Amino acid sequence: MKQLINLRKRKMVWALILLIAFVYLNNTSLLAEHRSGEPVLLAHRGLAQTFSMEGITNATNTARRIYPPEHPFLENTIPSMEAAFQAGADIVELDIQSTRDGQFAVFHDATLEYRTDGSGSVKDYTMSELKRLDVGCNYTADQGKTFPFRGQGVGLMPSLQEVMNRFPDRSLLIHIKTNEAQDGELLAEYLGRQSDARLKQLAVYGGDKPVAVLQQRLPRLRVMSMATLKKALLSYAAVGWTGYVPDSCRNTELHIPLKYASFLWGWPDRFLNRMDRVNTRVIVVAGDGKFSEGFDTLDDIKLLPDNYTGGIWTNRIDRIAPLWAN
Repeated sequence: MKQLINLRKRKMVWALILLIAFVYLNNTSLLAEHRSGEPVLLAHRGLAQTFSMEGITNATNTARRIYPPEHPFLENTIPSMEAAFQAGADIVELDIQSTRDGQFAVFHDATLEYRTDGSGSVKDYTMSELKRLDVGCNYTADQGKTFPFRGQGVGLMPSLQEVMNRFPDRSLLIHIKTNEAQDGELLAEYLGRQSDARLKQLAVYGGDKPVAVLQQRLPRLRVMSMATLKKALLSYAAVGWTGYVPDSCRNTELHIPLKYASFLWGWPDRFLNRMDRVNTRVIVVAGDGKFSEGFDTLDDIKLLPDNYTGGIWTNRIDRIAPLWAN
């Protein structure tokens, strides 16, 4: 009996050793398929004015706390997007709000007071009315003593249609800023008129309700919400060690804070290879993912894995893209 018990123990030990070896060999990047090329650079809101993240909350008026301007561009405007692509961005992220006449304005806030000379909700105005506003009116770097962009942003709030027309073959990440299912329906109707080739260049993220509508109506479009992200990562945590990629990780967008990325099975190269094979784009963000912190300095970039080739979220594409310039 004692010999039988010892035999069983030895078998259990060897089974455990083999399992650990399998998990390691199946997930180490040392044995991963070689990845070549450069990272995918995502310019958050184009080339925009940046601000201190210290003490920031969802209610913070970031236009009131910008750093002294180093360039003339304002977020979510066509000139800022042009500047971002010219600087080397592979993807430009932009924010959209629905308007009273059934269009989408490219604008960050639900209300107008923070940045513009208008007041009230974006949704209560038509696109033509929003065009009359000065989107640079209330930016200040010195607590309101001066407003360096006042008078320079009149007419610069574009519609989503204008952005699509201006950049017909560039990759765009659209942030739908509401959590209304009806906005998801409106955006699905609009994007549903795009070709399959164009949809491959687009992705949408935002609230759970509109993204759920988009996911159902346009299954070939990459989308992401907090719900889809949690489902994908939890599913992958459960089975990813085997090399299997669950359906929730397929044909989607994953924005992953770098501080958590190392916990993913196969990070970085095996994980990125697996996501590439299922048409999922991975973008790493800085911080804990709660706010839009980016890799904006050389020191930030040094935190990435060596020879990283996935997506990088940056608020300063003008500083970051030159690091990979030949």
